[in-house]
Amino acid sequence: MPMTEPLRVVVGISGGIAAYKAVGVVREFVLRGHDVHVVASDAALRFVGRPTLEAISRNPVQTELFDGVAEVRHVALGQSADLVVVAPATANTLAKLAAGLADDLLGTTILASTAPLVVAPAMHTEMWQNPATRDNVATLRARGVHVVGPASGQLTGSDSGPGRMSEPIDIVDAALAALRPRDLTGRRVVVTAGGTREPLDPVRFIGNRSSGRQGIALAEAARDRGAEVVLVAAHLEVAAPTGVELQEVATTEQLRVATLDAAAGADAVIMAAAVADYRPETVAPGKIKKEQQGDELTLRLVRNPDILAELAAERTPGRTLIGFAAETESDDDAMLELGRAKLARKGCDHLVVNRVGWNEGFAAAENTVVIVSRPGDIVTRASGTKREVADAILDLLV
Repeated sequence: MPMTEPLRVVVGISGGIAAYKAVGVVREFVLRGHDVHVVASDAALRFVGRPTLEAISRNPVQTELFDGVAEVRHVALGQSADLVVVAPATANTLAKLAAGLADDLLGTTILASTAPLVVAPAMHTEMWQNPATRDNVATLRARGVHVVGPASGQLTGSDSGPGRMSEPIDIVDAALAALRPRDLTGRRVVVTAGGTREPLDPVRFIGNRSSGRQGIALAEAARDRGAEVVLVAAHLEVAAPTGVELQEVATTEQLRVATLDAAAGADAVIMAAAVADYRPETVAPGKIKKEQQGDELTLRLVRNPDILAELAAERTPGRTLIGFAAETESDDDAMLELGRAKLARKGCDHLVVNRVGWNEGFAAAENTVVIVSRPGDIVTRASGTKREVADAILDLLV
């Protein structure tokens, strides 16, 4: 759910090729209703133009340390900020921040601010993996600086690897999350994510279209709110977050075993994974050949165990159990009734109901959910990025 009050956000842009993506960061903050002030280095403006940044931010771009001396602008920006974000944060910028240097407007702004500081590193892999950069990042983390990414992927030229700046929406989500209280400190939260696959043979499987994005958003949000997080993940299509205990599984039975084990002593279990309801009765030891099968292939499927119902049946006092129901029903009221029926059948505490389809739900950046609790009352509705939806779900635990 979006912040209710507009924030004064300073976005610092340093001189790397990823500066073009900073436009997306600024735009995302503005679209969410916040007052954005850009502080750009001279090098940054060689990658992206001042008119673009001013048009998107709706405020003048600040660059010069000696502008606005009468109003003490070199510290006023930092003093008035609710949040400071540096994207991209180059290796040079990280080194200067770690050393506490203030030889430009961005440096003085950060040193003068008591607001949360979020940095999104972006550089070539060798620079990111250099011991000097590693030490600088460790120093910043120890001071409470929030580090987002970097991701792994295509870099400048033909290079590829870790060092790619995280996507703007992920940076904004993480930055706004830094303002949230750590209200899950001391809690142990188990999150399942992704989609299980049931093998037909060594080559083929029965699966689903889940990317794991909503489960990952839940794990990240719980981590950022202070929880000890166990992420039981099946076939994620995006990188798993750092700072959580990751357990990778493949099939529904493997997910069941890992989740039941992790749930022991947990304060909450959130079953966001898309679990295969059925599996092949037999798995071929070798690849099934169409030449041997002919024009038809008959598969006999057997039902998989119901992990959510099993967790509910083995209810532990003080543990909250949250399930998910992805439905293709187009009518809102009918979809809600399907969710209520599933909630009664499963016996969990809360059920998150959302619509999926050919072009909806799966692999999308946003989600819309209705959360119902026993005996079927609607407790909240949430719409927005999957991180915003994740925080709305976690609010139920607080």
